[in-house]
Amino acid sequence: MAEENGATPQVRMNIVAQYIRDLSFENVLAMKGINSGEVQPDIQVQVALDASKRAVEHQFEVVQKYKITAKNKVDGETMFLMEVDYGGIFHVEGVPDEQLHPFLLIECPRMLFPFVRRIVSDMTRDGGFPPLNLDPVDFLGLYRQELARRAQAGNA
Repeated sequence: MAEENGATPQVRMNIVAQYIRDLSFENVLAMKGINSGEVQPDIQVQVALDASKRAVEHQFEVVQKYKITAKNKVDGETMFLMEVDYGGIFHVEGVPDEQLHPFLLIECPRMLFPFVRRIVSDMTRDGGFPPLNLDPVDFLGLYRQELARRAQAGNA
């Protein structure tokens, strides 16, 4: 009815479910028996996103994939490696088709990020290290980088 009156449709989004799809943590220091006396961690975080349509109308799955590596600045040895795939099922209505892709890869990950951040913090603490509190991720920047990468790959 709003569309008939010329008004823009109301955007509605609900998180139907969220879950850990995959999780691994390797405490390399403990496995190798390395003395933790001379440890200066250098943390590297890689983030990948994926979104797909589900069989249910207006439902989409969005998955964030994090690969976190901590290496010792002193000797370059890996201290720990963590990988987590965290997903959410979203019910989305009222988003125009041309805006759906960026919506799914920017707004949905923003809503899931606090939960991933908590998992990473808990896992690093439970794995024998100080809790790692991830800095906020610029999902808009990631989206723009991916568009630029695809455009460059298309021109090559």
